[in-house]
Amino acid sequence: MLPLFKRIIFVILFCPFLFQAQENFTLSGTIVDNQSNETLIGVNVILPTQQTGTVSNEYGFYSITLPKGTYVIQISYLGYKTISETIVLNDNLTKNFKLDEAAESLDEVIVTEDIEKLNIKKPQMSVNSLSIKTIKTMPVVLGEVDVIKSITLLPGVTNAGEGSSGFNVRGGAADQNLILLDEATIFNSSHLFGFFSVFNPDAIKDLKLYKGGIPAKYGGRVSSVLDIYQKEGNSKSFHMNGGIGLISSRLLAEGPIKKNKGSFLIGGRSSYAHLFLPLFDLDNVAYFYDLNTKLSYNINENNNVYLSGYFGRDVFKISDSFENSFGNSVLNFRWNHLYSNQLFSNLSLIYSDYYYGLKLSFVGFDWMSGIKNFNLKYDFKHYISNNFKLEYGLNSMYYNFNPGDINPIDGNSGINPFKLIDKYALENAIYIDAEHKLSDKLSISYGARLSMFHRLGQDELNRYDDNSPLTYNESLGIYEKAEPNGTYIYDRSDIIESFTNLEPRLAVAYQLNEKSSVKASYNRMSQYLHLLSNTSSPTPLDVWAPSGKYIEPQLLDQIAIGYFKTFKNNTYSLEVESFYKTIQNRIDYIDGADLIANNAIEQVILNGEGRAYGLEVLLKKNEGKFTGWLAYTLSKSEQRTPGRTANESGINNGQWYNTPYDKTHDISITGSYELNKKWSFSSNLIFQTGQPTTFPNGQYQYNDITIPNYESRNSSRLPSYHRLDIAVNYNPKPDTTKKFKGEWVFGIYNIYNRKNAASISFSENRNTGNNEATRLAIFGIVPSFSYNFKF
Repeated sequence: MLPLFKRIIFVILFCPFLFQAQENFTLSGTIVDNQSNETLIGVNVILPTQQTGTVSNEYGFYSITLPKGTYVIQISYLGYKTISETIVLNDNLTKNFKLDEAAESLDEVIVTEDIEKLNIKKPQMSVNSLSIKTIKTMPVVLGEVDVIKSITLLPGVTNAGEGSSGFNVRGGAADQNLILLDEATIFNSSHLFGFFSVFNPDAIKDLKLYKGGIPAKYGGRVSSVLDIYQKEGNSKSFHMNGGIGLISSRLLAEGPIKKNKGSFLIGGRSSYAHLFLPLFDLDNVAYFYDLNTKLSYNINENNNVYLSGYFGRDVFKISDSFENSFGNSVLNFRWNHLYSNQLFSNLSLIYSDYYYGLKLSFVGFDWMSGIKNFNLKYDFKHYISNNFKLEYGLNSMYYNFNPGDINPIDGNSGINPFKLIDKYALENAIYIDAEHKLSDKLSISYGARLSMFHRLGQDELNRYDDNSPLTYNESLGIYEKAEPNGTYIYDRSDIIESFTNLEPRLAVAYQLNEKSSVKASYNRMSQYLHLLSNTSSPTPLDVWAPSGKYIEPQLLDQIAIGYFKTFKNNTYSLEVESFYKTIQNRIDYIDGADLIANNAIEQVILNGEGRAYGLEVLLKKNEGKFTGWLAYTLSKSEQRTPGRTANESGINNGQWYNTPYDKTHDISITGSYELNKKWSFSSNLIFQTGQPTTFPNGQYQYNDITIPNYESRNSSRLPSYHRLDIAVNYNPKPDTTKKFKGEWVFGIYNIYNRKNAASISFSENRNTGNNEATRLAIFGIVPSFSYNFKF
């Protein structure tokens, strides 16, 4: 048995290099749009007679190694004419391709395969891709195209309800999602408390959502990765496009810095509904604005540089008594370098800042908090052979956490300035990932990430007896804050606590036949940052905190297995996946926990555990006048925090309870129909099990005060959520040869006016003395329209 095991290990490790013993040569290059020189992601590079091929990476680069010979190569991509060319390969060859958009004619080849289609051969699973074209056809609230709301139509993805921030993946919390925009971390993905996302659809080129089997190059979160890339801009000619809606508008400009060498892109959005509030004698304000920028320059065939940025702000004001502003700022400088036709590298210097400000005039103080992140990362893609590819790299991130800074608005408020203690941390990681085709039917992906987190010194840190910031009162059965017995004083260069975790990743795909395969994956991930929030949906007031002396990092173990099949030449596809995951050290809050302006947050939290499991089904129609999908998820998401000793009750008596994002059933049907060149229609139908909540189950009197008694945590649910949306796109002049083109988009959100409950509150009717339940609904029926244009 041992010799056989050694042979298997030898084949896995060394057979990729044995392939190099043949007289092989490499064909490589970059694939771009011929009209704009925009690099294209996920373009198919196929050699039909050899039944092999590859796809272009995030920067349009491809590489394929073949024996010496003559080959017919096909380059195909959604909405573009297919290029078919004969290549004589008797030496390493650099060959760049420029694709032309497919016009409507009878004699041309229009490729209908795209990044959204299922690849049954690759071991990668639990990943969804959506094109911006698809996202823009979906009906949305208030007429604003929304990336986040679009991905919630996929299996395994939900949110906490209308008007809520973030999204939940496979029973995970919103803070367990890593959201990247051009590789920079976005800490808050929402505008106006969840009504819009921060992503301008006009500026986005590509997005992928990883729910499981997450590649080793990603780390730092335990639920999912949403990876979004911005467009680079047109380096051939100047263009503008935008849209005018009921409450917001957008405008994007792009053009050459130096023709065919460099380009710029700048896009902005803003809402303006608040401008009309004075007409109704309302002194309130609620609006957002954001700016996307990108500069790209091709130094030579081996070097490209990019500078991209995002800046966004939200402002919410109630008369002169309350003012709130928050937003993200990110900046990324990237250098792409081609060491050889088989080794591609990307060096990134990234800055990310999330800011939150609050002005309370009626109590006389300002509040400011936030988190800053500086990231250096260097990634490599090594195309060793057609059957073996390596990705490896390293990154180092420095964090500065500002939990809160309170200052009086004026000297007469009677409030003294108060600064919560800043926290600092350093997170380092190295990784390696291999994609290995062992045979025509069997492919595997395997790798590991080694992450190291150092909690750095801060001005003060409380010291407790037995290192326990919480005590348990057995007579009352409650947790209480422990009194510190002193403080630790650190220099900034000191290391308070260190954590090191090895995060293995493995995915396997076995092709049953040309149209179906089975896949399985396992991954372990670590999360060292925690969003301190005891609400079901993140709010801007929530505070990020690092792992350290009293907070352990979260550790995920997830396995998934799936069956994948295509029908009728990939016109239809079916994906069925089952997953099970556990999370160690999930933060839980004691009853009555106060998180606001708390300088000793360790006194109100306990480390618990979580688990989630479920079944996901995605049936898609990819081609024809009618396209769309049916997504269904059956899942369970639970959490528990047992007592630290046998005498402690823990949270909820140490029993498993539903997380706020547990949705037993989640069904969405999304469809688009193109009637002709002028008219197209789309619709969404959504049903979800109601969100878990905690209701009072009784009350008692104490000193003439009525005190409610509550059931166990999240043992009840809100009513089921469902709605139907429709949209109509009208292009009045589809065949115009003029540079200016425009279209109208009409939509109705929640067409049958369902009053979905965002919450249910209980109070006593002053007239009757009876207890009453009040349902809060954010939206009823919402009609909208917008006008989109480009020139």
